[in-house]
This record gives sequence, C-alpha cells and structure tokens, in this order.
Amino acid sequence: MVEHYKMLIGGKWVDARRGGLIEVINPATEEVIATVPAAEKEDVEEAILAAHKAFPKWSKETPFYRGELLRKAAQIVIERSKEIAKIMTQEQGKTLKESQQEVEKGAAILRYYAEEGERIYGRVIANEEKNTESIVLYEPIGVAAAITPWNYPIELLAWKIGGALAAGCTLVAKIPSETPLSPLKFVECLVEAGLPEGVLNAVTGSGKTIGPLLVQHPLVKRVAFTGSTETGKEILKYSASGIKKVTLELGGSLPMIVYKDANLDAAVAGAVRRSFRNAGQICIAVNRIYVHNEIYENFLEKFKEETEKIVIGNNLVEKCDMGPMCTRSGLEKVELHVKDAVSKGAKVVCGGKRPEGKKFEKGFFFEPTIVRDVNHSMLIMQEETFGPAVGVMPFRDIDEAIFLANDTNYGLAAIVYTNDLNVAKRFAQEIKAGNIAINNVDAGVINAPYGGWNDSGIGVEHGPEGLYEYLHQKHVRIHYFI
Repeated sequence: MVEHYKMLIGGKWVDARRGGLIEVINPATEEVIATVPAAEKEDVEEAILAAHKAFPKWSKETPFYRGELLRKAAQIVIERSKEIAKIMTQEQGKTLKESQQEVEKGAAILRYYAEEGERIYGRVIANEEKNTESIVLYEPIGVAAAITPWNYPIELLAWKIGGALAAGCTLVAKIPSETPLSPLKFVECLVEAGLPEGVLNAVTGSGKTIGPLLVQHPLVKRVAFTGSTETGKEILKYSASGIKKVTLELGGSLPMIVYKDANLDAAVAGAVRRSFRNAGQICIAVNRIYVHNEIYENFLEKFKEETEKIVIGNNLVEKCDMGPMCTRSGLEKVELHVKDAVSKGAKVVCGGKRPEGKKFEKGFFFEPTIVRDVNHSMLIMQEETFGPAVGVMPFRDIDEAIFLANDTNYGLAAIVYTNDLNVAKRFAQEIKAGNIAINNVDAGVINAPYGGWNDSGIGVEHGPEGLYEYLHQKHVRIHYFI
C-alpha cells in the first residue's frame, strides 16, 4: 500500500486544500512508494501567515530556551535515525550508511546552532563625544523561507532550520518534491520536541508554484536557497521586489588538482570518495581532475583500480557501495556528458554506461565513470555533471593548473593535493572559490563559513556567519547626562 504523508502548517499536519498529490518514486525500482500534498497558493499563504503570527513571541524567547528545544529535537532525531535513514535511501537512492550519516549530521547541526545561538553578542563602541557610546545589537529578521534540494534532503534543510530558529526567526520550508519523506520525518522530530505552532512550517509541492509565492511574499524577509544556478538567478530576481536578504548556495564545477609531490594513495582515495559518493550528486563533488603530467598515468591506473571496486546496487536489498541516481533526468545528463566527451576525443577508462543485468532493468543506475584526456571544449569540464562521472586531464606546471581551475564561471570549492606548503598556499590564494580543501576532500564543515563565489552563489551558511545571515544589525547611540 502506498503511504501518504502530510505537510506541516501552523502546527498541524494537513493536506493541500485543493487535494492535489505528488507521487514519490524509489529510484532503484521506479515504483511509487508514497504521496505528499501538492501545495497551491492558499496553502503557501497559510504557512506564511502562521510563521508571521508566531514570530513576535518566538523572537522574544531567550536563545537558551530556543537552544533547549533544538537540542531536544536533535536527540529525538538520533533516536529515530535508523528509521529515517531507511526512508531516505528508499526515496533518494544513496546507501544506508550515507543516509545514516546524513541523519546524524542533521542532528549535529541542530545541536551546533543551539549552542551558537547563545553566543549572539553585541558590541559597545566608544564615541569621540564625552558621555556618549554606541551599542550594536542583533535582532532576528522575521519570517524566513527555505528552499532545499533532493540530494541531501535533511542536511541542507538542517542548515536553514538551525540557523533560522536559533536566531529567533520563524521559517517556511519548501521541501523537495523528489525526496520529501525523510525531511518531513526530520521536521516531525522538531514538532515533538515542543516547538511552538507556526515557528516551523513545511510545505510540499511544485517548486515552480511554491518558490515564487514564497520569495515574492511581502511578509517573507529572508530567503535561503540551495539548488541550481539557473533557479538561483530567478530567486534573486523575484526577491528584488521586496529587497529581501538572500543566501544562494548554487552549482559548482569543482576542480581537484593533484601536484607531482602529492601523496598519491591519499589523492586517489579522495578522488574516489568525492567523485562517487552519493553517486556524484553533491554540490562539491569532484567534476574535473587535473594531474601533473609526471604522475598522470600512475594516478589514472590507481584511480581506475579503486573505482572498479565500487559495487552498485539497491542497499535496501543487498550490500553495495553506491546506489542509483535520484532522477531519470540526472541519469540522462551524465550519459550526455560522457557521450559528448568521447565524441570529442576523450577515452573512457572505466564505466561509461548503465550497468547490465536483470537487477538493473529498472532504476536510475549508472556505472562509476572515469574519462581521460579531456579538455575544456567538453561538457563534462564545462558544466556541473552532478552524477558519477569525472573528467581527468594532465597539466604541466602550477600556472597552468591555476588557469584551468579558474576557467569557469563557478566558484564553490576546489581540492588540492600537495606536500609542498608553498605550493598549497599559492593554490589557496589564487583559485577563485569560496572553499579550498588541501590534502582532504571535505571543503565544508559546520563551524566554518560555507558559500560560493560568482555563479556558485552569494552569502554563506555554516558557522556563526551563517547564523548572522538571519539577523539585522541595529545601532543605538546614547548620550548620558552625567
């Protein structure tokens, strides 16, 4: 029997007023596993009004009270993590291990912002005039809107819930249509922790319908979006009418540079992890790898060897290292990128096609794929592939590597492997991206700012900087009659 989930508006779990539904597909089997409401204008309006009504009281609560609720919610998430992880794997395709890690990370994010919210400090500034001082205060902006994607349905939602609620904002979250089930279960944990009605609202439905309604609504003062660059530009355009504070975490085309002195085994392990984790469906997945020509063949040999060890499958029924892609359109894009590269002279080292066999007759599976001898005329080196395929090409010197890394409109993150501190510093200084990882592939951590440059976005999430994106600054200048 197909299960039906409801959305959260004003503290109540409800269906869409017009009764519309969206089917949720298991990408490993292509079967319908659940339905969720298809919200329309009146549902979105109701959610915004609920958040607006809840804001005055929530914003005046102490950060310690808000933090207590976030910590309690985090504990409930941990207690239900196995159940939620199984649902995530079923609707998104990633392995159970990766789903479990994501659910646990969602809980950690709530705990982090529970603590960080208690450290919102103002300043007292001396004035030139006697008996006068300036005080800088921070106050919550108001109703915030969050629009999140399907690739990390809980983690990317938790960034926004944690920052918004800890700052004293109320929130309306547009849950991804492809993967709405696990984030709704995550939201349920916050409700059961005792979150007041209307503080957090979660609506499901078409992004084309809900997005513009949220972003253009006069009561929404803050917008946080994670998704494609094209949609991000539309969000920015819609928000201009209300002069809203906007954070956009958009697409990327992440370069990985392997210098000639790098620890080759570590670089290969990093390349495998960041190219094929979550079937490559990560904003900071490795899209293009540049390897010094002196170690190019050696790197490719080891990279191929390790990649071919990856077992593909449906982790709900068998052991595997990588599941299906989440959507058919994503699968078709990867096929297009590989076909384009080969047609222009590149060679497939391994993978390059959908896996064969009875168990792969259904599902959006694609083999982990390495394409060598690529160049920047190829789509795989120009666009965000967002799937389990990566291009590899050689470089001669540092200048060429930096040029190639920067030869893009994106600037989310970059990865560098080298044992030379001077080389590492030069790459870190000259690569134009918001996040640089040296000798590791995890360019984002929750307690440091995370954001992109150029077409990869504006503003930041994570860290105290991410929290302050939900706060207004207020200057109060006082003269004392002493």
